[in-house]
Amino acid sequence: MTNSASRDSHGAHSRGASDAAAPYGSERSTIPKRKKVTTSRIAEMRASGEKIAVLTAYDATFAAVADAAGVDCLLVGDSLGMVCQGRATTVGVSLEDMRYHTKCVSLGLERSQGSSLIIADLPFGSYQQSREQAMASAALLMRAGAHMVKLEGGGWTVDVAAFLVERGVPVCAHLGLTPQTVSALGGYRVQGRQEEAGDKIRRDAAALEAAGASMMVLEMVPGQLAARITSDMTSCATIGIGAGSGTAGQVLVMHDMLGLNLGRMAKFVRNFMGGASAVDAAFAAYVVAVKDGSFPNDKQHAW
Repeated sequence: MTNSASRDSHGAHSRGASDAAAPYGSERSTIPKRKKVTTSRIAEMRASGEKIAVLTAYDATFAAVADAAGVDCLLVGDSLGMVCQGRATTVGVSLEDMRYHTKCVSLGLERSQGSSLIIADLPFGSYQQSREQAMASAALLMRAGAHMVKLEGGGWTVDVAAFLVERGVPVCAHLGLTPQTVSALGGYRVQGRQEEAGDKIRRDAAALEAAGASMMVLEMVPGQLAARITSDMTSCATIGIGAGSGTAGQVLVMHDMLGLNLGRMAKFVRNFMGGASAVDAAFAAYVVAVKDGSFPNDKQHAW
């Protein structure tokens, strides 16, 4: 074989290798990027009435697929303790668990459009001791790639939220059913049904917004109460899960919306894999349904 023939053969081989699909999806996505979702963009969406689509994510691949499908925010939830680790509650999830999964999601976005905003849960025991402990925990998760951290509860958490916000950490609050304290709440029950309990949630929501929380998850509260809290807010974007359609956005656990559940499916869940050709189509359908207001259906998914 001549040198020129050898070079031609080598060139053809190189072109063939570059054209072939990379193993395990190791090549970066070529999908055109959309505008990056930031805290400012979330505020704009809330103000304009555009619904905010949030979905949990725990690894690189599903994060990349959800990002490409147009999910606005990816929540690295401590729900990973139940759906990934097989625990009965979220209480056993460690800060190191959250750091690891946040990093995985962040790396996944680097392989996709990288446009979704990443929210990471502060796990049980990582922020209850002091404001300083909360700051150290939040810094760890943000170094892993989080753009915002989430903490559960009202009352004492207001001071913690303000401490974090003052130091440049965007905060997502979480009221209603708070899974980290589910034992104290007597189980997975709707919160705020009674007038006194509902008023307390409203007061906590107002205090957390005043403390600087950018977003607020409202979980398993009556739809009417969630809508009232949403109308009370002047800047904080409410994200509902089992809280009706009156919030600024919606969130579901990824496994639930794909119809994957080891137990009984919650009332507020819709299986978006039903009729979908693939996972990316299910994610895209979820985004569309949240944006156009067809999910949730208050008659089926709310109290």
